[in-house]
Amino acid sequence: MLRQSLIRLFVVALPFMAAGPAVAQRPPDAAVQVMEATIPELQKWMTEGKTTSKELVQLYLARIEAYDVRGPRLNSIIAINPNALKEAEKLDQERATKGPRGPLHGIPIILKDNYDTADIPTTAGSAALAAFVPTHEGYQLRKLREAGAVILGKSNLHELASGIISISSFGGQTRNPYDPDRNPGGSSGGTGAAIAASFAAAGMGSDTCGSIRIPASHNNLVGLRPTKGLSSIAGIVPLSTTQDVAGPLARTMVDLAIVLDATIGEDPSDPATKLASGQIRPKFGEALDANALRGARLGALTTLFGDAPEDQEVGRIVRAAIEEMKKQGATIVEITIPNLNELLRDSSLIDFEFKGDLAAYLGERPTAPVRSLDEILQKGLYHAALESTFRRRNTTKGRDSAEYQKALGKRREIQQTMLKVMDDQKLDALIYPTIRRKAARIGDPQAGSNCQLSASSGFPALSVPAGFTADGLPVGVEFYGRPLDDARMVALGYSYEKGSPHRRPPARTPALGKFAQPIAFEITAAGSEVVPSVTTNAFARARFAFNPTTNELTYRIAIPDLKPNDVLFANIHRAAKGQNGPVVMIVSNRGFKEISGAQVLSDADSRSLLSGDLYLSIATRKNRAGEMRAQLATP
Repeated sequence: MLRQSLIRLFVVALPFMAAGPAVAQRPPDAAVQVMEATIPELQKWMTEGKTTSKELVQLYLARIEAYDVRGPRLNSIIAINPNALKEAEKLDQERATKGPRGPLHGIPIILKDNYDTADIPTTAGSAALAAFVPTHEGYQLRKLREAGAVILGKSNLHELASGIISISSFGGQTRNPYDPDRNPGGSSGGTGAAIAASFAAAGMGSDTCGSIRIPASHNNLVGLRPTKGLSSIAGIVPLSTTQDVAGPLARTMVDLAIVLDATIGEDPSDPATKLASGQIRPKFGEALDANALRGARLGALTTLFGDAPEDQEVGRIVRAAIEEMKKQGATIVEITIPNLNELLRDSSLIDFEFKGDLAAYLGERPTAPVRSLDEILQKGLYHAALESTFRRRNTTKGRDSAEYQKALGKRREIQQTMLKVMDDQKLDALIYPTIRRKAARIGDPQAGSNCQLSASSGFPALSVPAGFTADGLPVGVEFYGRPLDDARMVALGYSYEKGSPHRRPPARTPALGKFAQPIAFEITAAGSEVVPSVTTNAFARARFAFNPTTNELTYRIAIPDLKPNDVLFANIHRAAKGQNGPVVMIVSNRGFKEISGAQVLSDADSRSLLSGDLYLSIATRKNRAGEMRAQLATP
């Protein structure tokens, strides 16, 4: 695969990288650690001479090798830019002679692979476009290059941006760094997973109905769906040109503001970016205000919280976040719009526009290997998970249909309704869950999206971290505002972030070198540790090694003084010391004298292991409830 060959190319160029994720290291002379580093921090380190843009590229590539290709195998990156190191070197030389261009000078950025790039294929996740290299690049990418950003590589997405779990015929399934058994959201899920795992300083995505905001929610990030026309969609593979917008995902509001300021603007190639007379494009960096919530009036949009049992956990977390906003000085008003769900129903334009917009995009690019959605279907160049969606959209009646005109009418009605609600209640923003349900397991459908309100109105919506579910999955809260009030949304999000920081990195992608070897430890299981204790001369010695990047627990257990037939079973249980708890891992359900093996723990059980809440229990025919026990105490 292209992605694999390009990564192999860089492995040759990175002699400091070892064979696996547990031993991958930074360069020995690296003065910084890029995990969770902000753009201002990276810029400060380069200014002080502690690092260079070239070294930052190397550090991020080491993390990609350790955790995307190996380790938890997130599979978020489709391609590495083969010119990234050379571009970084040139920017380092420019910094030395002329000084930095601005806050993005030398900063590595990842692009969603639906952005046209003249030096890397643009696949949109489709096998049909595997070797397609456009000749021209779009406005937002040109602005990033002018600002001095280094394009590190391109990320996987839900194929042709047509879904929210990020699976594609060219890139495969991307995994969530907080739990690789779950999806990362979509369609910008590759960007979301990559930025959550610190594979770059920030990343670019696109949003037609939630494709920036859902990955932000699922990956504990911040992401803005801007007002339609605030930023250009020229040079981005279209899903629905009326609904499409594009912009960054980041780990902090400051990073988000920096990239937004660099990429918004009027573009003659995108007529939607020409603002009406008197309208002013926002300046995000200037708008950041840690006290923006003080005195703000926010409407909790109860209609979008959902009433299904599966909606309740996320709803509780978002309501707790709203209480935090209240403590920071915001006034909260409960808002119900009785006909909102009916208004939103059938207001999407994607099914009407996708087929024609994709054909127009391909027709404007002579080197494109296919010309239509119909050709992609005929050649079988799509993932099976997309078949029903693509076949439905291939039979669309298009823009000339009565249904399309009805959808346009609904969109105008939504705009009027939302403006009236916000004006009548004197609201700065509406707030609600970004998506009502936590990230679904891979292979299961993802339900609960609240994407349509912003997508159908064209008004801005910002997702920020609100907290975590009981099993450690991120949840986002969304701020929704008036058109071109994007900077106000970012200010409110920044204020909430400062007062209630919920960002925490995934445990599966720690700082390189932090776990140079798996965590090894030994225990002795005896009757004195059984609850209640038993009198026995038997004991067991056990050696364990835990790899926190893969959650793999390896073991070797020996019972010297018993015959194999004396042993009934050996299990790992979950409970605090001195208590009994349920089985979470079966070591053996038959007799043994010595046994070894390995199993992968769930994220929840991995956390229990590291907090000392797992124990080994061995039962024998003499003591069938347990004759030997020991807590798994990691160093």
